[in-house]
Amino acid sequence: MKKALIALAVVIIIFAGWFVMKPASGPSANADTIKIGVYLPITGGNAVGGGLELDGVKLAYEEQKEVLGKKIELVVVDNKSDKVEAANAVKRLISKEKVNAIVGTYGSSLAMAGGDVAEKNGIPMVGTSCTNPMVTQGKKYSFRVAFIDPFQGAGASQYALDELKAKTAACLIEVTTDYSVGLASFFEDHFTKNGGKIVAKLNYQSGDQDFTAQLTEIISKNPDVLYIPANFAEAAIIMRQARELGAKFEILGGDATDNPEIVKIAGKACEGYSFTTFAYAPEMPEMNETQKAFTESWKKLYKDKLPNALAACGYDAYSIIIDAIKRAGSAEPEKIQEALAKTVDFPGVTGKTTINATHDAEKSIGIMRIVNGERKFYKVVDPK
Repeated sequence: MKKALIALAVVIIIFAGWFVMKPASGPSANADTIKIGVYLPITGGNAVGGGLELDGVKLAYEEQKEVLGKKIELVVVDNKSDKVEAANAVKRLISKEKVNAIVGTYGSSLAMAGGDVAEKNGIPMVGTSCTNPMVTQGKKYSFRVAFIDPFQGAGASQYALDELKAKTAACLIEVTTDYSVGLASFFEDHFTKNGGKIVAKLNYQSGDQDFTAQLTEIISKNPDVLYIPANFAEAAIIMRQARELGAKFEILGGDATDNPEIVKIAGKACEGYSFTTFAYAPEMPEMNETQKAFTESWKKLYKDKLPNALAACGYDAYSIIIDAIKRAGSAEPEKIQEALAKTVDFPGVTGKTTINATHDAEKSIGIMRIVNGERKFYKVVDPK
């Protein structure tokens, strides 16, 4: 009896292991409904950014609820701003919901965690504002509508050199995120190769609230510009403390600070702050037809919110998947993947998008500035 129970347990374990490791069978190409999964940080530290992108996805869905004569079902899962939860969210979308393709996510670390799962299961995924090169590196099924950090870091450096006339710079880096470490490195590479000098490079940990020690040292080096590839909340605190300590240098950041909350947290300390982001803002002086249509549609759906670049990334990620399904004439994941890889000059809100050999978007960089307490689109930059 004992031997029989052991044998039964072995069979169960083997079967369970097969079930876990077996790639998801995937959605049926003949299903009446096409499912698009979305995994974004709706709660946790990145919830504001994730919420903005989800608004954009929902707007795009409202405009395109059918494709190839079939209804589209949008399945949204919260990745809770956590790498493990991000992987679990994608597992759920694939194994339980049987989605055809996935949108997401805000946050490069989250995108890498979820992208690994999508890759193993052969489900195409289009990232929103995740900019670290590792998100798509070596992956067949991961794409994104965002430019990548080497390009963004170089764009920030180009702006510092050309517009801010900076000859020296300091970097304050959040060492626990791939995003911050990568951007600072790419900024430094471009800045030094083009004649600039890095006079200080200091670190902090995610969640830190006191930056006075690092800022005191940076102020003593008297840089022309301080580059802070931080998220919006920590960037706001850094700016406030820097000005309280008497810092006069220009402060420059990345797209993770493209958030209306930054003005509320930093107050007057963020006046003149510049940051790189995706090339869309409702006050852009020269909008193309896609940007005009997005802005008008947004105003109708979200009467109490202003559109922004992160929402535009969510909108573009969903839209480019639907475009791929149309061009493929099929919602089979493999066909969608093939069509996404051949995307050329897709008319997105954040600019014309061509997917390159590494599955990254090639597009210009936008520069925003805080002027009189408001975020204003300043110009487009194409780093040399």
